[in-house]
Amino acid sequence: MLRSIASKAILRCLAIILGLHALAVAAAGGQDDLRQAAAQLQQEGKVPEAEAAWRSVLDRNPDDAEAYANLGLLQARQQQYKAAIESYRKALAVNPAMPGVELDLGLSLFKSGEFGAAIKTFQPLLKAAPAASPESLRLKTLIGLAHYGMGEYGAAVPYLKEATAADPQNLPFRLALAQSCLWSKQYQCVLDVYHEILTLNAESAEADMLAGEALDEMKDKAAAAEQFRAAVKADPKMPDVHFGLGYLLWGLLEYDEAAKEFQAELANNPNHAPALAYLADSEIKMGNPEMAEPLLEKAIRLDPKLELAHLDLGILLSDAGKRADALRELLTAERINPNDQEVHWRLGRFYKSIGKNQEAAAEFAKTKQLQKASDQTVFEQLHRAQQRGKPVPVNPDAPLQK
Repeated sequence: MLRSIASKAILRCLAIILGLHALAVAAAGGQDDLRQAAAQLQQEGKVPEAEAAWRSVLDRNPDDAEAYANLGLLQARQQQYKAAIESYRKALAVNPAMPGVELDLGLSLFKSGEFGAAIKTFQPLLKAAPAASPESLRLKTLIGLAHYGMGEYGAAVPYLKEATAADPQNLPFRLALAQSCLWSKQYQCVLDVYHEILTLNAESAEADMLAGEALDEMKDKAAAAEQFRAAVKADPKMPDVHFGLGYLLWGLLEYDEAAKEFQAELANNPNHAPALAYLADSEIKMGNPEMAEPLLEKAIRLDPKLELAHLDLGILLSDAGKRADALRELLTAERINPNDQEVHWRLGRFYKSIGKNQEAAAEFAKTKQLQKASDQTVFEQLHRAQQRGKPVPVNPDAPLQK
């Protein structure tokens, strides 16, 4: 095995040496011969040799736009996008009208995650492209995905609509469009795209979840729960699918069924902090406080910013007579969400129970001033749960190959 690896390394070094020898021969001639040798090495796929050749061209002529452009292309093919961006910009500084380089620059900016700069690069190209051309569609797709990558979902929607209309079989684009519609609060758009997705994949758990989130935002919790049930059936292992259904059932006061879903989520991911917190709350509401405390403590260790976990733990500690610990948890819940009516009401009750009537009156006054903050949507809860890292549903390289 080691002999084989060594032999391959020797052959590789020999190929590079031969390539550099050819380059040296070309260098003995003129600049045109050197450029021709570099282009030949690039065409043959000899990347290190081609890079060296184009750098030799630049050593002789630092203002050779073609050399910078080809060097950028080689760097981009090796996913060295930062270096490619620099090379493309040098090429354009020498020759701003060099064909194709602006697009290459935009692609490298896009793939390196510099979405704003990519959009600025693509927009002039889009204006110059014929309206119904493949190039125009490609640029619109790139701009839409760049807006999506920046979290500018409303701006992404019209571009992604054109992309999906032109490519009816592209499921990832439709999922990206549905998510953009959801996150920009265009809920009917989500449902419209959902029905299109069903024609491509009748059992898409992610699409079912998106439709469920949209229906929940439209205040149809029962229909939202049905969509999440469909998602669970389609893929019971999908992250957050059981949590989403459990949260909807919790909101419908079906605590026993909700607890089963939170437990199912924890079976998939034992460190799902929101599922731990809501399972604990469900146990409290079902009269099982002894089961809740360890769940709440683990949830807080995993995510110290879970308001519900601190609130419920404060209530349990207060009931157990652990006043100092209870006050600490209740005040932590208040710091996390000072606009939650229930937190102030619980603090008011706590202060009244220990004889601090003035502090109690202040908390009850805050309670009256605030609207109920606990009526959140499954979308908001999933968004918080997914802050651990939500994957982008589109592989940006797939539609962008040159």
